[in-house]
Amino acid sequence: MEMETRFLGITDLVEAPSVAVVVDVMRAFTVAAWAFARGAEKIVLAESLDEALALKASRPDWVALKDGPPVPGFDLVNSPGLLRSADLGGRTVVQKTTAGTVGALAVKEASLVLCAGFVVAEATARVLRTRECDSVTFVVTGDDGRADEDLACAQYIARRAAGAGTDAAEFLRRAAESRAAAELAEGVRQGVHPDDVALCLEVDRFPFAMAATLEGSLMVLRPCATPL
Repeated sequence: MEMETRFLGITDLVEAPSVAVVVDVMRAFTVAAWAFARGAEKIVLAESLDEALALKASRPDWVALKDGPPVPGFDLVNSPGLLRSADLGGRTVVQKTTAGTVGALAVKEASLVLCAGFVVAEATARVLRTRECDSVTFVVTGDDGRADEDLACAQYIARRAAGAGTDAAEFLRRAAESRAAAELAEGVRQGVHPDDVALCLEVDRFPFAMAATLEGSLMVLRPCATPL
């Protein structure tokens, strides 16, 4: 069965798709995968910085994470290089980023929401294959839908989901040459570790996919062993 795929920016979403794969390579969902690898139980995707701080204030054992430089009230920044040494065993992380969390919240009514980067590409594709999804919307979160690292990753996952034997090299090259990669490498963005770009370009570093579901009023991301 042919899988119909669409690649849309956040602002292009006019209705909730049935199945959505929200891609943020640099760096939200690479960071999320690392958080799970470091023991986090779940990640709450916050609508705003204020909501993230309010959630943490009401649950002091939660860990708050944001884009950019460290600020009071937040425990971590959105950097895989800085996160990989954190001990998050059993913790809940509240994440607010510029693009990735916004994209996931934009499709929260979808029946299946997967959040992805290269580090969980095959696990994500496996979920789509196992579920025999006939239509998948890939949400390209960065740069108003134009971020080539996110589009390359989305296209790569789509090819893998369709069962095509696909070499990652060309997709990784596009991501490595993207504006986001250059900004991270050149220190244009704050809250950056020198290894961030390389960590974002590791294919299949982790064996799990990441599914986001509404739990009450909150959008909660959890690792899922594939197949779902």
